Amino acid sequence: MYGPALLASLGFGAVRRMLLLVLASAALAGCGDDSPNEKVTLALDFQPNAAHAGIYATLREGLDRRAMLDLEVRVPSSSTDSIKLLTAGRADLAVVDIHDLGLARERGQDLVAVGALVQRPLAAVIAASGIDRPRDLEGRRVGVTGLPSDDAVLRAVVESDGGDSNRVDRVTIGFSAVPSLITGRVDAVVSFWNVEGVALRRRGVRTREFRVDEYGAPRYPELVLVTQRRNLTRIGEELAGLLDALNEGTRAALADRRGTVADLAEASGADEALVRAQLEAIAPALLPPIRLDRSAIRAWARFDARFGILERPPDVDGLFYPPRRWPAP
Repeated sequence: MYGPALLASLGFGAVRRMLLLVLASAALAGCGDDSPNEKVTLALDFQPNAAHAGIYATLREGLDRRAMLDLEVRVPSSSTDSIKLLTAGRADLAVVDIHDLGLARERGQDLVAVGALVQRPLAAVIAASGIDRPRDLEGRRVGVTGLPSDDAVLRAVVESDGGDSNRVDRVTIGFSAVPSLITGRVDAVVSFWNVEGVALRRRGVRTREFRVDEYGAPRYPELVLVTQRRNLTRIGEELAGLLDALNEGTRAALADRRGTVADLAEASGADEALVRAQLEAIAPALLPPIRLDRSAIRAWARFDARFGILERPPDVDGLFYPPRRWPAP
């Protein structure tokens, strides 16, 4: 059993979860499948993809159940998103783009991030062959979705190379980056290197990727795990346990990539070869799993305010709340 020295070295929450796990294991041994697992619902930001590798590996390996949890994953429809599911009480935790979290807080929504799913920005300016550096985009047509973050990415990339972003011809293309670049409607697109960048390479299109954290932006976590602040005290232990499971699940996903690709392809209906290529691209950005780096987050806050995504830098200490500080004051 666990000795006094070990128990003394652990925090109260860890000891509590350890003892509950022992008791649960004993109960399971005598009571068949009657488990005391608490249900926790996690809403994805998009259809299942390689960024969610750790989530699906957590389910495959049963890591949620080892933590006495029953993880349910919700995939948002075209008419909703993860923040809506979270604020409507239909999810306990949600995968959210970090810029969207900042915007939600400016709208007065009391949300906090408790972990990071992807540890670096995924946005890039992806240019057609012949454009060798960002300032070459002056006088060229660049496709944007119309979201404020696209303009920030384009400005950061071009201006970091000494170019004038006002001389770039922006064309609103919605979410048709791949066909718009292939057909020559635009000379470059603001998009995601882990999705559209991979798709273009698989179609044999020669491109240059100017990733935003290599051209003008700091390295910040693109996708974060978000909850309502009230959940920190309502189900704080369950959320902490789930984050531990997702940490282990991410490592399991990268150790067994074949199984991870199969899981994601089944969940999304996507081609396994495409999922495999996307996982290879994003894998380094999944490490270290779940950890929030406050210096990186502070740099993100300054970046979003400087380039107009947010009105002012958000209060990082109030917006990012890792489990070590639970319960909330």
